[in-house]
Amino acid sequence: MPEAIERHLSDIDVVPIRPASQMDAKASLSVLKDLAKGHERIARLLASDAPLKDFLVAAFALSPFLRDTASSNPTILETLLSEPLSKFLKHRIDAARAAWQAEPGGMALPDAEIMSRLRRAKREVAFAVALADLSRLFDGRQTTRWLSDFAGAAVSAAVDHLLLSAHENGKFVLKDASAPSVGSGVVVLGMGKLGACELNYSSDIDVVVFYDPQAGIVVSRDEASETFARLLRRLIRILQERTGDGYVFRTDLRLRPDPGSTPLAIPVEAAMLYYESRGQNWERAAFIKARPVAGDREAGERFLKELTPFVFRKYLDYAAIADIHSIKRQIHAHKGHGEIAVKGHNIKLGRGGIREIEFFAQTQQLIAGGRMPALRLRDTERTLRVLVNTGWIDASTADELIEAYWFLRDVEHRIQMVRDEQTHVLPETEAELKRIACMLGFEDTASFSKELSRVLRTVERRYAQLFEQEAKLSTETGNLVFTGQHDDPDTLETLKKLGFQRPSDIARTIRTWHYGRYRATQSVEARERLTELTPELLRVFGESRRADEALLRFDQFISGLPAGIQLFSLLGNNPGLLSLIVNIMSSAPRLADIIAARPHVFDGMLDPGLLAELPTRDYLAPRIANFVAGAHHYEDVLDRLRIIAAEQRFLIGIRLLTGAISGLQAGRAFTDLADLIISAALDVVLEEIRAVHGRIPGGRVAIVGMGKLGSHELTAGSDVDLILLYDYDGEAHQSDGAKPLDPTRYFTRVTQRLMAALSAPTSEGILYEVDMRLRPSGNKGPVATRITAFAKYQREEAWTWEHLALTRARCICGDESLTSEAEAIFAQVLSQKRDVDKIRKDVEEMRDLIDREKPPNGIWDFKLIPGGLVDIEFIAQYLSLIAPAKGVVPPPAGTRTMDVLKTLGTRMMDANDLDTGLEALVLFTEVSQIVRLCIEGDFNPEDAPAGLIDLVCRAGDYPDLKHLEADIRRLSKAVRRIFQSTIGP
Repeated sequence: MPEAIERHLSDIDVVPIRPASQMDAKASLSVLKDLAKGHERIARLLASDAPLKDFLVAAFALSPFLRDTASSNPTILETLLSEPLSKFLKHRIDAARAAWQAEPGGMALPDAEIMSRLRRAKREVAFAVALADLSRLFDGRQTTRWLSDFAGAAVSAAVDHLLLSAHENGKFVLKDASAPSVGSGVVVLGMGKLGACELNYSSDIDVVVFYDPQAGIVVSRDEASETFARLLRRLIRILQERTGDGYVFRTDLRLRPDPGSTPLAIPVEAAMLYYESRGQNWERAAFIKARPVAGDREAGERFLKELTPFVFRKYLDYAAIADIHSIKRQIHAHKGHGEIAVKGHNIKLGRGGIREIEFFAQTQQLIAGGRMPALRLRDTERTLRVLVNTGWIDASTADELIEAYWFLRDVEHRIQMVRDEQTHVLPETEAELKRIACMLGFEDTASFSKELSRVLRTVERRYAQLFEQEAKLSTETGNLVFTGQHDDPDTLETLKKLGFQRPSDIARTIRTWHYGRYRATQSVEARERLTELTPELLRVFGESRRADEALLRFDQFISGLPAGIQLFSLLGNNPGLLSLIVNIMSSAPRLADIIAARPHVFDGMLDPGLLAELPTRDYLAPRIANFVAGAHHYEDVLDRLRIIAAEQRFLIGIRLLTGAISGLQAGRAFTDLADLIISAALDVVLEEIRAVHGRIPGGRVAIVGMGKLGSHELTAGSDVDLILLYDYDGEAHQSDGAKPLDPTRYFTRVTQRLMAALSAPTSEGILYEVDMRLRPSGNKGPVATRITAFAKYQREEAWTWEHLALTRARCICGDESLTSEAEAIFAQVLSQKRDVDKIRKDVEEMRDLIDREKPPNGIWDFKLIPGGLVDIEFIAQYLSLIAPAKGVVPPPAGTRTMDVLKTLGTRMMDANDLDTGLEALVLFTEVSQIVRLCIEGDFNPEDAPAGLIDLVCRAGDYPDLKHLEADIRRLSKAVRRIFQSTIGP
């Protein structure tokens, strides 16, 4: 209990705070006037000129939480005006500690009753402590101590209540029902700031619970684990569930050994065995502050005494300083350069924050605490003082850090007092930052920001000085130990040296493997193989520039595998395959996501001839046919198509990723695959339709690929532009099946089923996103088009842009006679002699419209940048449309853009312009294919995976991004000029 300070709110003689705005002040005064109507002391205060009146107006104006608390519970303020603060608080804390007690001889209280009692006490304590803190009647030391004492009392009452309840339910036999915890063997340790009596104003609390079966209170030892688990779930509910009375504390039990796989409470003996055999260095740091706060206090003290050799080692533990520092490094990426922004700064975890001061003290406690018992302290300030006395730091360092610590704790408390929120982040708006400045007694945000920046820089400087010798103190080689609950700091340092920026995340991930929590790692043999593989795995992943992201994607992959022995053995014996996996994970998030979601696509990578085989149509067709052949039902066939399409898209991507094929070859391969998959899907759809609706006499269907599908230029992420053409005998009126349909509805149904077959998501994903807007009349027209209507539309009604699109039309599957008719229509329409000026004007207007409505997202948007792929495609399509008027035969519809340029450009363009256009097309295509393969969305070098940057440079054969970007600018500028001169008058 804090030392009694017989001070009263009326002792305020200078108002230390002022409202941030007059509007808030008026609202606050209005609340006080309402409170005064039924409360004599509040009324007398409002009628006076006491400084306390102005203080309350300011406090309520600055803290909506305090204002709302007073409004809903005015008796709290009324009582505070008549009692000394220490008496008020001591009474509430005593009431909280006794909250579990019923009337003498009575039964245990219902949970709801103790919840209500604790919440009322918490509300009153929080209100009083906040006012005492804001008025400077309490300093940060007293504030944190009162809050910690209340937390201990609340937890103690809840635990006693639960023990008594279990006793009455026949689960426990207590030694003394009037003192449930005494002799119970139930160890309840407060960790972190609760253990150190340094609790935040709106803090959550960290608690660890163990029980001693030898204490003899458990009726059935077989049920002990489940009984304690139920009790602890009730404990969390009692303390943190929000009711009409609020909440007591958010409660965290995750500091127990291996929280992902252990019960909420474990036996003392098991806990001790864990810490002695598998305990981690981070747990040593956590237990520095551990304190019995509830339950059997004597058992708790015995446990901590037995744990002392684990926490404080006999020999000087210099390695720990680097280990703890590596934990700190994951909190923020900055290393002290640049200004510290005040708005949005995290007072706890940010640069120069509270955590750095705590680490400053704890690292040295870990190093020397085994030899110097005087350093075995829980609270930060006393530890810093003793570090001076023992010669570890000088007095000025301790003074600066202690001053900074309590200043930052004050800031932290003000942030939390505003709305009783567990946050450590300063507001980002000027108005809200001014609120915090005023709560601290500053005149304005500028003066507050100046002082805060000074304090943060001081802490950052002192913290950095402590770790200047890190390299000398660390061993040359580090451990790779992944047993235990969380992080072995020496392992974190090794991971850092290997190239990982977030060593704790990586360590936690690898522990998940070794705990056998994935199907692939459940067998002992799989874990042994993975353990042997881990050092090499980490070394290879560490060499990639964003090693953390790569390894975490690999973890996603492992989590989806049905088994792991084969893979781990293959990777261990095949360095090339391991390097390929790392390449995918470090440079191609999109591919990594695919193998994480569908691990079966990885099977194809095990084919030793993979990279030697070009994925041509002849290569793909039999593989697709053989894979689908075993399916007999509609949905089964479609799922098999999804599986083989995903696998082959992935394997084409692997070839592109490794450089086995170029971007131009990848475009052809992705298109051939789409042709074959769409053809197979059409076959199964027609079979399904015919089974229900029969056939239309003379019915024929052809699928036309448009856009990049039509011109053999698909990328890994392309959707497909389709038109469905059909025809039938003129005399036919309906199909001949059990459920006949007229021709229009019949072929509409075929189209709708085909679109669903291709794009409806299932557990195996989708085949392709389908776009049918290039059909006659676009979205307004019917989804299926009869060949005669298509021909008439193209000859008589189509706009210039539709004829441009027609230059890339290609029949990809369907009835051969109908595809021949369609191709004849394409040829006939495109061979017409057109008004060149009109075509030129239309193309210019279309390009201008695209510039206005779809501006590029920067230089890397190869499609839309001026002089990018759209301009090059427009040039090719424009030349195709005007070629007949120039006496030149255009290439067939569906010819690749490059081949169109080569065919027409030699006769219709300047030779240098043609060479430049082709150079740009190759570069933009190669880079675009890699980007579309590796990521979703736009390429941004600032946030792109480092491996992707290497691939992008390799795709264009450039030494670095700077040279590549320079050439992109040069070529795009040149292409825009060529576009203007080619399309120009």
